[in-house]
Amino acid sequence: MQHIVKYEPTFSMLQVSLAPGETIIAEAGSMVARSSSLTMEVKLNAGKNAGFFGKMKAFFIAIIRKIVGGETFFVNHFSGPQGGWVWLAPSLSGGIKPIQLAGNSMIFSAGAFLASAGDIDLKMRWGGLRALLAKEGAFFVEASGNGQIFVTSYGAIEEIYCNGSYIVDNGHIVGFDSSLNFKIRSGGGGLLGFMASGEGIVCEFQGQGKILIQSRNTSALVDWLTPMLPP
Repeated sequence: MQHIVKYEPTFSMLQVSLAPGETIIAEAGSMVARSSSLTMEVKLNAGKNAGFFGKMKAFFIAIIRKIVGGETFFVNHFSGPQGGWVWLAPSLSGGIKPIQLAGNSMIFSAGAFLASAGDIDLKMRWGGLRALLAKEGAFFVEASGNGQIFVTSYGAIEEIYCNGSYIVDNGHIVGFDSSLNFKIRSGGGGLLGFMASGEGIVCEFQGQGKILIQSRNTSALVDWLTPMLPP
């Protein structure tokens, strides 16, 4: 599979060329255009070996995500016996980063997944109460296996390596290695720092692994639009 990331870093678009029999899995709603030789199949993202109860669980979680956050957790499978091309773009302006997985796994924030190709298993992972407190959402996307995954961000993506501990503002997290642990705490400065510094909650990662950080915070985008909405 050949791919090109165009118009980066502001309005990035992923252009993929598929050979006969190759498949790319993309987030629902991300397609810009595709060749007529490709077909699209919509599936629940329940993991490859989910079974009946796993699929029922994924469907239940998808309903919750739709009701609570207005999101969906369906994915589109693009393939064709003759091959073809497809263009994919994220909903927000920002970068697209290809990541190669070789038997390892990574965890991504809601909205970061764009597409994947190869023997990649995608499944939903409950983030726990700490994820809700950090405004990261109730569910993460966990990707594992061998292949390539494409993630997107609001703004540019910076990759850093954590060796010990690393503190990141919760609104700037795109993804991280599953080998890392993290805990939620205040940004510092006591009560005044929490209320007035504008930093709020941060995530402190511990262990060894890489972290993907986006240069802009989506909550700032919401704050900017809120005054423009009618009362």
